[in-house]
Formats: sequence, C-alpha cells, structure tokens
Amino acid sequence: MKEGVPVFDPTIYENVKVVLEGAVYDLDLAGEILVTRRADLIDLSSMSRTYAIEFTKKTYRPSKAEINLHVHLSDLAAEILENPAASPGCTLEVMLFTKVNQPELECPVIEKQLRMIWNHRPQITQQLSFTFDAKSPSCYNNQITLSFGRKIDESHIDDFPKLIDCAVDSLTWLDERGG
Repeated sequence: MKEGVPVFDPTIYENVKVVLEGAVYDLDLAGEILVTRRADLIDLSSMSRTYAIEFTKKTYRPSKAEINLHVHLSDLAAEILENPAASPGCTLEVMLFTKVNQPELECPVIEKQLRMIWNHRPQITQQLSFTFDAKSPSCYNNQITLSFGRKIDESHIDDFPKLIDCAVDSLTWLDERGG
C-alpha cells in the first residue's frame, strides 16, 4: 500500500448486498427460481441506498418475491466515521406479491400459513389494491410485507440461505393455493 492512498473498506451494506445477491443467484443457477428484476438505488435526497432483487419460481407462476436491503445515511456515516456510540446496520424486508379474490377469507389463511413457514418471526402486513372500473373488483393485488424489526450486519449472513428458502417456500405455497 502506498502511503497517503486511501484503502477501500466496503460498508456493511456492500458486504451484505454481495452475499445476498450471490445466494439468490445461486438458486437461479440451480434452476429453483428465476430472477426477474434487480435494482441498486441511491436516493440522492436522503443519501440512502436500497438493493432489491425479485424472483419467481422457475416455471412461470403468478406470485413473486422481492428481497429489499436498505441503509440510511445515518448508518453509513456512523460506520464510515467509526462512531463508537452507534450500531450501524441495514434493514431487510421480504415482499411477496400475489392475487386474492376474497380478501376477507383468503388473507387470514395467508397470514396463518406464512407465520408457520417463517416460524412466527417477522411482522406480516398485507396491503390490497385493485384497478378501478365500473364493476366491483373481482381480483385484488396483495402485497405482503415481512419485516424483521431490527438491523442486520455481517453477523447475520449465515441466516440468508434459510431466509431465501422461506421466501421460496412462501412462493410455492402461494402459487399452489392459486395466487
């Protein structure tokens, strides 16, 4: 190393993102899933970063999953400036997208099954939407968000295979129920 030349030290976000992306693409390469979209975004107004990777089951299925990794400027700054009082990290959410015809009947069943798949760990919210027309909706889009309520860092990397397996199991169940 030359004196005065800064050394590149990846942030928690960069390290976690690389491992997460690799784990998802390993399943794509193995033929278990199909990656359909990915995005690596910088929000210049808040100086935050978000990485999203979306996938479906290998054969076309109507349901899809998206894993979102997000880091705020405060966490990036605390890490880069080596603030000993801070606990920098990222947030991770899993989003599942499916369709429901009878939300009052189907949404409670979806929540119950996802709680079983995910071992009652994440907070689950379901947000319904539909395209407006003159008729009442016959089908609703259901965006299911699984939030873990804590920051993650490199110490959580070993959890990624299980997390991705749970996302794939969730997709399988949603597709089998006719989502």
